[in-house]
Parts: sequence; C-alpha cells; structure tokens
Amino acid sequence: MTRPLRIHYPNAWYHVMNRGRRGEQVFVSKDDYDCFIAVLQEAIELFALRVSAYCLMTTHYHLLVQTPDANLSRCMRHINGVYTQRFNREHSVEGQLFRGRYKAIVVAENSYLLQLVRYIHQNPVRSGMVKKTDDYRWSSHNGYLSSSKEWNWLHKPFLLSMLARQAGHQQKEYRRFMGEAENETLLRTLSLKKLPSMLGDNQFISKLKAKYFERKRHIEVPESKQLAPDIEQIKKAICGYYDLSEDRLYLTKRAVFNEPRAMGLFLSRNLRGDSLKNIGKHFQIDNYSTVSSIIERFKDRMHSDRGLAQRVEHVRQTLMRQGQT
Repeated sequence: MTRPLRIHYPNAWYHVMNRGRRGEQVFVSKDDYDCFIAVLQEAIELFALRVSAYCLMTTHYHLLVQTPDANLSRCMRHINGVYTQRFNREHSVEGQLFRGRYKAIVVAENSYLLQLVRYIHQNPVRSGMVKKTDDYRWSSHNGYLSSSKEWNWLHKPFLLSMLARQAGHQQKEYRRFMGEAENETLLRTLSLKKLPSMLGDNQFISKLKAKYFERKRHIEVPESKQLAPDIEQIKKAICGYYDLSEDRLYLTKRAVFNEPRAMGLFLSRNLRGDSLKNIGKHFQIDNYSTVSSIIERFKDRMHSDRGLAQRVEHVRQTLMRQGQT
C-alpha cells in the first residue's frame, strides 16, 4: 500500500477525515459517539492536540485540528487505534474498523479555517440527516454557541476571534456566518475523489512546496507530486534563466539542440513524474515518443557535459526556493 503524504510542522492546521471499512458504520450507538469524543479529549491531554471542530457521521468523521508539537501522526494513531479497540470490545467484534490510513489536508491559517468549520458543521444538513445544524448532536456546532465550561476542551477562541474581537459579539457573528452560503470552490474541492494535500492561497501552497518537496519526494508517496512545481513554473524558471520568451521553448529545427526546451521536458519528468503525453502537450510536441527521445538524449548530455548538469541544478534550486522568500 502506498503511503499518504504527511506534512508536519509546529502549529500546523489540518482537516482530518476517515471512513469505516467498506462503508460500514463506525458509530452505532450513543455510547460510540461519546467514546470517540472521550478519545479526542484524551489526545488533547496526552499530545497537546487542539481540536477546533468535529462532526461524527455514522460511517465517517471530520476533524479540524492544530498540532503545536508537529505530532499529527502520533495523535491520529492514538485516536483511531484506541477508538477501534473500545468499539470492538463494546460490540464483540474483531479486526480493522476504519478503511485504512486517514486523510489529512494541511490548511492555511486564514479564512480557510472558518470555511472548514462551516463545512464540517454543515455535514449533517448537507447529507439530509437534519434540517438545521442546531439539531445535530454529534458535532461541535453547539459548542460554538455555548459558554458552558463543558466545552472548554474545544479550541474555539481563536476561530471565534476571527469573526469578532469582542467576546460578547462572537456567538452572534458565528451564527450569522453559519447562515451564509457555503463556499462553492471549497465544496467542489472537498467533493473530489482525490483530495488535495494542501488547502490555502497560492503563497501558502508555494511555501509548502518549496520547503517540503525535496524531503517528501518518494516513489511510495505518490501524493508528494502535489508538492512539485507545476509545469508553468518550470517553464517560467527556465525562461528566466536563459532570458528568453516562452515561445522559444517551442521552436524546433532539424539538427539544432534546443537546450531550454529539453531542460523543460527533463525537469517536468524528473520533478513531477508526469506522463510523456502530458509533457508533450505543455511543450507543443504531438508525439510522446519524441518527448522520450529528447529526455533520454538530454540525460546523456548531462552525463558528459558538466556545465549542462550545473545549469540544470541551478534551475532546479531556483524552483525549490520559490515561495520561501
């Protein structure tokens, strides 16, 4: 089984999801819901996890969490593992409860967090389980409307402060925010079969790509491709290095070696692992076998031409630095 992409750093925010194996129920009784919430509270005490929103949905769950100690994997191993043990003991069953590895999307610390709180709390309404968010018991929605100490474990002050600075206005603003239409772009993104590993603006995503791509690139982690610079960034970096317009990348002339174009093909394949057909499409080459031939010849040149290898490395380092400044 391939490994999912995990990006860990202090105070990172994540939207975490997991589903029951084969679509089976992971919450059968009231005691199951209470048990899972108790396990969340244990993780808060044991690992300094911050839970800002949750929704438990019969066959799956959603969490919005922050990890001051950059230990999401440890937290989720406890939550999923301990809950599975207690569920199995309660229902006299054995084996795996969840379908596999949990999904975690690292989220920018900005308005995306509020949109995710609303998305998570609206799940029961969106699925037709209830007509109003207030009517669903197994989410943190009512915790945002309550001043009771029983909700002190929920890490909500930071999210509420994004809606209103004065505590006396926060619950009203939260209610107003929940009444607004959900963000259509977010809904489309989270409805995809293949979810992204990052959620935020371009600057946030570029910084993560620049910082973590080299560390996370691995054949067993296909999602690491999401951290790679896109082909347009590769073309832009090459054009900047050679001081030429993008049109020059597409020029072909028999027996003339177009080094910038060949470098673009090579880096697209080497950094991104894109298909030859897709690379050809971006560089206006119709035949994928032509793309393959150019890449192989370019690699041969790199082995014999130290200067060419240095130029490739310069452009590659430029791409890795993008987003860090």
